Formats: sequence, structure tokens, C-alpha cells
Amino acid sequence: MAERVFITGIGAVTPLGIGRVQLWAGALSGKRAVQQLDRFDPSAFRSKVAGQVNDFDPKSLLDRKEIQRTDRFSQFAIAAAQLAFDDAGFTPHNGDPEFGIWIGTALGGVVYAERQYEAYQRQGIRAVHPMLALSVFGAASCCNVAIHFGLHGPSIANSNSCAAGAVAIGDAFRAVRDGVCRRALAGGAEAPLAPLTFGAFDLIRAMSTRNDDPAHASRPFDAQRDGFVMAEAACLLLLERESDVVARGVRPYAEIAGYGLTNDGLHMTAPRPDAREASRSMLAALREAQADPSEVVHINAHGSSTLLNDPTESKAIRAVLGDRTDRVTISAIKGMMGHALGATGAVEAALCAIGIREHTVMPLVNLESPGDGCDLHYAPPTALPLRQPLVLSNSFGFGGLNASLALRAA
Repeated sequence: MAERVFITGIGAVTPLGIGRVQLWAGALSGKRAVQQLDRFDPSAFRSKVAGQVNDFDPKSLLDRKEIQRTDRFSQFAIAAAQLAFDDAGFTPHNGDPEFGIWIGTALGGVVYAERQYEAYQRQGIRAVHPMLALSVFGAASCCNVAIHFGLHGPSIANSNSCAAGAVAIGDAFRAVRDGVCRRALAGGAEAPLAPLTFGAFDLIRAMSTRNDDPAHASRPFDAQRDGFVMAEAACLLLLERESDVVARGVRPYAEIAGYGLTNDGLHMTAPRPDAREASRSMLAALREAQADPSEVVHINAHGSSTLLNDPTESKAIRAVLGDRTDRVTISAIKGMMGHALGATGAVEAALCAIGIREHTVMPLVNLESPGDGCDLHYAPPTALPLRQPLVLSNSFGFGGLNASLALRAA
């Protein structure tokens, strides 16, 4: 029989902080973690800012051999998994056949491939690391997590662009609910900060050029927004069925109650002007949650800070909420940490879940004056006390992908 599914652990490696406590503290304070990009020389690019994770030390969680056979992308995922287990007070059983892993990523290990190609160009094939072939594919993260902890249930990666983390959580929720597996880790991992990868997005003029003011470069829904800010991050949630939550006596953050996934079927970068499919993903999540739009009190918006996405998402939200739109609080975290592509939806879901349990909506920073078509009721630039029986979290991505998660108070 189908069981309710709850979030009991949160593991995060983000520019806002590492671990659930630091992540929430950073978000709650409205920390602006975007900075001048210093991982490589960005002088050739229009955009020179990013959301970096500067204090990640893989040696604190991985042994020497594991560090040698994994890239930063997979190291982020393993660390996020361990942090989620620690947060939940749960010790995974080596050999567990009922434990699933779902991890989304837009780019996987492409940055590692880029760096190995540089070595190849300089010194030939003998300079290439022998783990290259095993590091670049999208499923490397979930496979390395499975190997690290000895988990034998479903292990599934997706590359659904900027919606990947939310898609992973939605798919894992259904698997646990329907008995495909007993527990799951779900979320996203992304480590895209390298010249060619970064430059590819700069080339299509998708990123902000507010280089003289990095802290205010990412501006969801603001009239002065000029593109997204690329970031790196990983976030995994431990999902457990209700009977196990009760048996363990733990206090969950929130219940995952619904999930919607649609595609605009129109364009690789531009959203549908009528926002039909984005609104349909929200309605599908509500339908699965057996909820009405009138129950929603907070929506975490994708809020990418791009010229086309923000007004289109505003239109989609209005289509779903109708005359209640001006009474529903809209938040967006990308003003604080930038956009970590496939990992961002997982970070946002985690912050929504914590906020539900803490009766608090995180601040929306860098919104000074809403842009044309961005006429919503936004969260203030400081934390907002608010009881949230039902929350929607949106993740929209290149390729017309639209994912929405419905979270309930536990």
C-alpha cells in the first residue's frame, strides 16, 4: 500500500554553507554568497562572478583513495549524503537492498573532462587520469554514493537541466511511496566552474555582467536583472516512509505530497510566452497532493534572474492562484547563492522543508523594484514568520522542462 513520504535528513554543500545548520543560517540571514570568480581567469568572458563553495574539504569525509578516484562533482554528492545521514541520525546498512539513490545534474563530470582534456592537449594521453571515463557520466555521483555506503537499491541519475534536482526528489518520492524502495537519498549535485563550461553559458548571454557588484548580481524578478549567476552546490534529502519515521521516533521536516513535470515543447532556452506548461506542472503537483490552490501560502519560485523566465513564471503563478495571488508569499534563493543548475532545485526544496518546520520563509534579496510582468507578492529581504501548511517549489530549466514539488507540514 502507498505510504506517506517524509524528509528526515538534509545534507548540503553550498555557497551559503555546508551542512543543514549552516545552510539555514546563511539563508535566514540573507547572506549574499556571490563573488568575483577566482577558480580560473575569467577575463575573456562577459560574466566574471559566481557562487563558489570555498570551504569544502573532501578529506574531512573521504579517504585518500576515494579522493583520488572521484572528481569534485562526485565528492560533493558523497559529502551531501553523509551530511544527510548525520542530520537524520540514521546509519545506513551496508548491503541494504531497499535503499534507493536519485541524483540530478545538468552537467555531471564535464568540468573534470575539461581539465583532463587540457592535460591531454599539453602532454598527450599519458597525462590523462585513468578515472576519466568513470567520472564524467551523470550517474557517477549516485554510483559513487552507492559504493561509498554499500547501498544496493535503485540508483538513478537524470540530466534534466536546471530542473534535475527537483525531478530526482519527485521520482524518489514516488518510488518510496509505492514501495519500490524503503528509503532514498534524493537531490542534485553540480560543480560547473571551469572555463569552457562557464564560457558556454556566457556565449549565449545568459549570465549577469554586473561584475563590479557581485553581491547584487543575481536579482530575481528585479527590473535591473540581467541574467543568472552560475554556482556550484550539492544537496541530498533523506526520504523515509511514514511507518519508519514513526518507528525511529524522529521529527521530520516536511512531507512530500505531490510532484508535477511538464515540458514546454517549444524552445531550448526561451519559455512558452503563455506559461501554460509551467502552470500545469504546479497544478499536477497539487493534484497529486490532493490539494487545492487555495491551500498554498508560499511558493518558492525558480526565479532565475533572467529577462524571460521571471515574468513567465509570474504569469504561471497567477494562472494557478487566480485572485489569491496577491496573498501568497513568493520567495527565491538565487539572489543569495546564484544558480547551481541541476542542484538548485534540491537546495530550494531543502530550505522550503526547513522553513515549513520552523514556520519561517527565507528572505528574498536584491529585489528593489519588480520588473515588467513580475507583479507578485514577494517575501521581504528579511526572514518572515509564517505557518505554511502547503508550499510549492518550482524548478524550470533549459529545454522547456518544468518541475514542481508540493510539500506539506508534517
